[in-house]
Amino acid sequence: MDMNTSIRTPICTLLAAGLLLAAAGVAQADTSAVSPSGFVVTHRKEVKATPQQVFEAIGRIDKWWNGAHSYSGQASNLGLDLNAGGCFCERWDGGSVLHATVVYVAKGSAVRLIGGLGPLQALPVNAVLTFGTGVVEGKTMLNVTYRVGGNGEAALDKLAGPVDGVIGEATTRLIAHAEASVKP
Repeated sequence: MDMNTSIRTPICTLLAAGLLLAAAGVAQADTSAVSPSGFVVTHRKEVKATPQQVFEAIGRIDKWWNGAHSYSGQASNLGLDLNAGGCFCERWDGGSVLHATVVYVAKGSAVRLIGGLGPLQALPVNAVLTFGTGVVEGKTMLNVTYRVGGNGEAALDKLAGPVDGVIGEATTRLIAHAEASVKP
C-alpha cells in the first residue's frame, strides 16, 4: 500500500506514513512504467507546512497552478471542489473545461482525481491524480502521483516526459503556495 491507495483506516495511514519515511531523506521525482500504453509520474517532497495546510492549499488551485497549462491561459479561471464528485474545472467567457473529477477526499491527508489533463483529455486514456500528505519524523511530506493508462495507439511514452514536467512544476508551485500560507 502507498499514498496512492485509499487511506481508510488508521492502520492504512500508518502504513502510508511508513512508505513516506523511505522517501523522507530527499525530494524524489520519478517517471516509471513508461510504455506506449501508459506511465506513472511520482513527485515526493518535504513541505514546511502541516498536512492540513497542504490540503487546504490544494483546494486553492487558482493560486498555484500555472496558467500556461490551462485552456484560457489564466489560472484565476480554475477551481477545485474538494468533495467527492467535485470538479477541477476551468471557466471563462466563451468556454469551460472539466479537467478532472474528485473521487476521494480524506481531509488533511489525501485528494484523488480522475481525468486526463491537457492533451490527454482527447486520448482514450484513464488517468488518476493523487495528492497525499503525511508526517514522517516530524516533517510533512507531499506525494503527488499521476497514473495514466490507455491503449498502445495512444503513444503515451511520448507524453510521459512533458506530463512529468507539468506535474513536477505543479507540485513545486503547490508547495511554495502552502508554505507561503503558513502564518509565523
